[in-house]
Amino acid sequence: MKKVLIVDDASVVRLLIKKVLKQGDFNVVGEAVNGMDALEKYKELKPDIVTMDITMPEVDGIQATKDIIAFDANAKIVMLSGIDQKEMLWQAIKAGAVSYIVKPFEKDRILSTLNEVIIS
Repeated sequence: MKKVLIVDDASVVRLLIKKVLKQGDFNVVGEAVNGMDALEKYKELKPDIVTMDITMPEVDGIQATKDIIAFDANAKIVMLSGIDQKEMLWQAIKAGAVSYIVKPFEKDRILSTLNEVIIS
């Protein structure tokens, strides 16, 4: 089972993603509420993949992606963004994110994207 860290400041979104991932071959090993929390949990839990929200308080998803990539150049981070966040999404990809999912997301899109990222 692939280990996943879910990073989102909205508990309802984390719950939704966790529910979807349990239907796939994924094990949610942790959750983080902002980018600072994400880096600490990444170091501690060493997940195979991270789902990362872009807009969060304190440290946003773009900075968190840069921080995680600086710690582990092979980290696999998938950004979750609103449809109106295209510019921020490009910044995230430049920062090292390997893929993205646009909200509102569908279950199949989450599972297929994470499976593609794991294989690559």
